[in-house]
Order: sequence, then C-alpha cells, then structure tokens
Amino acid sequence: MAGLAAAVEVAGSGRHVIVHEAGRACGGRARSYDDKQLGCRIDNGNHLFLSANKTLFRYLGLTGALDTLAGPKAPLFPFVDLEEDARWTLDLSRGRMPWWVFQPHRRVPDMRLPDLRSLYALMQAGPDTTVSDCLLPGALARRLLEPLAVSALNTDCATGSAALMGAVIKQSLSLGGSACIPFHARDGLSETFVDPAVAHLRAMRAEVRTQSRMTGIETAQGRVTALHTAEGTIPLDAEDHVIVATPAPVARGLLENHLHGLVTPTAFESILNLHFRLDTPPQPIGSFARCGFMGVVGGIAEWVFLRGSVLSVTVSAANRHAARDPEDLARAIWREVRRACDPTLSIPLPAAPAEQRIVWEKRATFAATPEQNRLRPGPATPLANLALAGDWTNTGLPATLEGAMRSGILAVHALGLRAPG
Repeated sequence: MAGLAAAVEVAGSGRHVIVHEAGRACGGRARSYDDKQLGCRIDNGNHLFLSANKTLFRYLGLTGALDTLAGPKAPLFPFVDLEEDARWTLDLSRGRMPWWVFQPHRRVPDMRLPDLRSLYALMQAGPDTTVSDCLLPGALARRLLEPLAVSALNTDCATGSAALMGAVIKQSLSLGGSACIPFHARDGLSETFVDPAVAHLRAMRAEVRTQSRMTGIETAQGRVTALHTAEGTIPLDAEDHVIVATPAPVARGLLENHLHGLVTPTAFESILNLHFRLDTPPQPIGSFARCGFMGVVGGIAEWVFLRGSVLSVTVSAANRHAARDPEDLARAIWREVRRACDPTLSIPLPAAPAEQRIVWEKRATFAATPEQNRLRPGPATPLANLALAGDWTNTGLPATLEGAMRSGILAVHALGLRAPG
C-alpha cells in the first residue's frame, strides 16, 4: 500500500510512473483473493480504519473508491467481554467535548472518570515509555485501551510504545467522535484499495508491472543508476527517481551494500486471521448488524467481522500463540465466536463451520516497541534519487494502513516530486 500510495500521489503530474510489484497482485497485506478451500473470496486480513485517517481518505478520493466503504456512519463500536459476560456499544460524542463519558449507556461499563488520566498519559508519553506504564487499572484500560493498543500497535501493552499509541489517540479519540467513525471495505480489500488504484494509475498512463521483483540496484556518483530484475537490468537516467516500498528485510537486503549504516527494524510481530464460512449467511441484529464488526475482550479473538457467509476473526500480536497447534487454536476461537455472536444473531451459529481457513502472517509488522521504533529510518537516503517507503519507516504512527500510505507520501516529498493538487 505504501508503493501504491506513492504512485497515486505522483500520477497525473506529467511524470511517467512505473510500479514494479514482486507478486502476482498489488496490495501486499491489504488485498483479496479467491480461496479454493473456502470456495469464496476473502481478504488476507481484516482492517478497520477511522474517519481521522486523512491520508487514507485522500487516497480513496483520488482513486474514486470512496463509495466502496461500509460502516455505521457514526462513532459506534460494539464490544463483548467473554470473561465477565458483558456487552455494550461504545457510542462516542461527535464533538471534542467527551459527553459520552458522563452517560453510562454510551461508555465502557464500570469505567470511572479518573481512568481517563490514562489517555493523557499516553498522549504525553516519552520515547521509552510502554503502554502498560500509562494505563491505570480499571475497566477503561481493560475493556477499551488495551484492546485498541494491541490492535493499533500489533504489539502487547507490556512492550508496546506508548508514544506511538499516543500519536494514534491524538489523531483520533482526542478529536472527538467525528474523527472516530469506523469504516471497513464493503466488498473486499482489493475492491477498495487495490483495483481502483490500479485502474486510476493506468488511466493516468502509469505502468503496473506485476511479478517484477527487484533483485538489486547499481549506484554511481550518489545516485541509483540501474535496477536489476529477474528479467534483466533497467538503466535509469538523470531524471529518474526510485521509491523502495518493500518490507524492511527486503529493503535491507537490496540496499545495505549501497546505503552504509542503514538501520531498519529487526523484530517483527505476527497477525492471525481465521475465516469461517457458513452454509447459511448469519443474520445479525442490533449494533452488530449496523457496524458489521464486534470487538472481543477476555478471549483469544479480538475482532470479529461479518462478510456475507464468512465470519472473519483477527488476533493481533500473535507471536504469543505461535507454539499452539493451529487446528486446536481455530476450534477454541470458533467457540469464542459462537459465544460472542449468538446473542446478536437471529439464528445461533452451528457447532462447527462448514469450512475454515487459517491465515498466519508471520512478519506482519515491526514490533512496535520503543527500541524498534528508534530503528525506523526516514524516507530520505544519501542517494539523491532514492527514497524509502513502508509502514516500518518513521511515519510517527504504528504499522497501520494510514501509516503505510503516509510513508508513500513522505517518500514522494523527500524526492521533491510534484504531486497532483
């Protein structure tokens, strides 16, 4: 997504843009595909984003994909606490004044007003502080701030960077409910983030070359002079610029012999997604029907998304579950899904799904710890025509879709490339 965002930003500026995609399809960790085992199309992960994500919405506006979104059109977040058998819908006030905290039916159950000091601690956190250091014991932390931090950072609270979580809060919750309206892709991640972008790029006479993997670069006199691919060498002239938008280990392998002293994150966290297909599409009721997703506290599952006949579950910071047998883990999570969803469905779920698919992204994001955050490089490099992009670069945000897209824009700006107005 960092590379697509950069390409979309430059397309239409009069420059000839070429996207080299190593895989068969663009999108990286935000795409859809046809799964033969499930017999349907699924996303390779689940993404929930907010109205505060200005870079993301600008990208969707440029690519004409704003009408592909779904969501409650209000700052609503349904939750279930499996450990304490509680349900609620967080209903934020749209303005910056948090009236919702004074109304028990709109806030986190059992929270106390002094618990809000955790939010201020996160927003004021220094570079070495962890999320756990900032959280006061209580319902607000356990039922809202901890789940949000794990999802946003893809790192547990004990080691996760409070400064990165504070940056997320500053750009969302602190601005009021109008900045926290949740959205997700209505038909699929590719249909929202990839296909419209590729069509837009081609309409702008840009090239999108899939299965075009970079194997190396050549440099001379402080510039990149050629790109090596499996098909051959691509020479560059004085007007050409390069944005490397790859995972951190790939970027390091490509560039470390040319960028002496290049430092990148070295520790990574996984994300586990489970897709359960039902023979009959579940019929949700209440806020689950309105939102299309549900947060889960007190279990393994963290978020449940309903996509037609498929219930998709996300488990962030999943390294902690790596030693478990995947099938046993899937059975345990399905039991949680039944407990979480049955009261919000017109007909309870069956004892077992018709089919299931486990998708485990082993290196989904860099581990968002204070130590790893310090290893994130900026977009500019010593090579005058080369910039870096990716959610692992220093965007000031964790490795989210917004962060990935922001990195692409920062790379464009670092090279001084004119973007469309």
